[in-house]
Amino acid sequence: MWRYVSRVFECHLCFPRFRPVNCQIKSYNKFRHSNDQSVLNAHLGGSLANMYSTSCEKVSENAPKDNSVSDMLVDTFGRLHTYLRISLTERCNLRCQYCMPAEGVELTPSPHLLSQNEIIHLANLFVSSGVDKIRLTGGEPTIRKDIEEICLRLSSLKGLKTLAMTTNGITLARKLPKLKESGLSALNISLDTLIPAKFEFMTRRKGHERVIESINAAIDLGYNPVKVNCVIMRGFNDDEICDFVEWTREKPINVRFIEFMPFDGNVWNVKKLVPYSEMLDRVVKRFTGLKRIQDHPTDTAKNFSIDGHRGTVSFITSMTEHFCAGCNRLRLLADGNFKVCLFGPSEVSLRDPLRRGADDNELKEIIGAAVKRKKASHAGMFDIAKTPNRPMIHIGG
Repeated sequence: MWRYVSRVFECHLCFPRFRPVNCQIKSYNKFRHSNDQSVLNAHLGGSLANMYSTSCEKVSENAPKDNSVSDMLVDTFGRLHTYLRISLTERCNLRCQYCMPAEGVELTPSPHLLSQNEIIHLANLFVSSGVDKIRLTGGEPTIRKDIEEICLRLSSLKGLKTLAMTTNGITLARKLPKLKESGLSALNISLDTLIPAKFEFMTRRKGHERVIESINAAIDLGYNPVKVNCVIMRGFNDDEICDFVEWTREKPINVRFIEFMPFDGNVWNVKKLVPYSEMLDRVVKRFTGLKRIQDHPTDTAKNFSIDGHRGTVSFITSMTEHFCAGCNRLRLLADGNFKVCLFGPSEVSLRDPLRRGADDNELKEIIGAAVKRKKASHAGMFDIAKTPNRPMIHIGG
């Protein structure tokens, strides 16, 4: 059932290294727009000709006009970073193959992880500088005992508009009512298969029914949409793409198909990667009335509605059609390291200066300098696979 089928294809987004960065970004956006349009025109008879692509110019147009956003959050390419992902723990109650090596990972000792007060202190620093969205990740954030109090304190920060969480859903259902009361406003729940036996194979644990229960609990509590993250791997779950789409017919969920990404220890192979164009092709052949939704310039996903469906589907194309030009995301890891790019190995500690007594101005200087060092784009699919990086369990989903 899970035999991998080989299919090698060329990466078509490799930029010539001698070209200026700004030219690379503009060239990328021109290509991306034309590529999306050609794919959809081919499959949908040109009905979605008015495609929407991210560009630095659009990001600038949508940037706040007041002085509420600090220069600390703006990189040298004009990208404004208003979205902070905070990993609360490196621990997880699953062992997903694309996230954690089979032998496990060495966890950071507890004294070296950020305390609740340190998390709130740093989060407040970012929010007061212009961040308006925080996403809590892990590991698995719901296994942290003080998760409700963290949510309550974060949601109370002046200027924060969205408090989201990415979770595997194993323990979510019983905690969700309290989490919603504590200000959790958006949810992403990971589920890579609708088949319990496959779930156990991929996660090395049981619990499929509990994830489904959590998704239904989120719907019942009024989360709309409930976002379902699904990493697609050839030979494992690529045969379920249309089953997931069918799931959106009656439920207000947004299924987000994610291209398989390389991290240390997850044995990434291009043969396991199912590109966006192929996933879209399968959906178009099965479902009529597929329409592109106009995305926000900073969206990581290509979003679609389907006639007659309550829910929607999205594609996160990190590998074959990256969205670096509109990136507005920063990451604070559980050990206090600050990371400006998911695929970049560079990190700088905020924990150490904070514990040495650095004031907020010193911390802002460290953050601003790291943001200014952010590159125009990640290295490209095959270079990423060869670049040392931490396992996803350390970085935060």
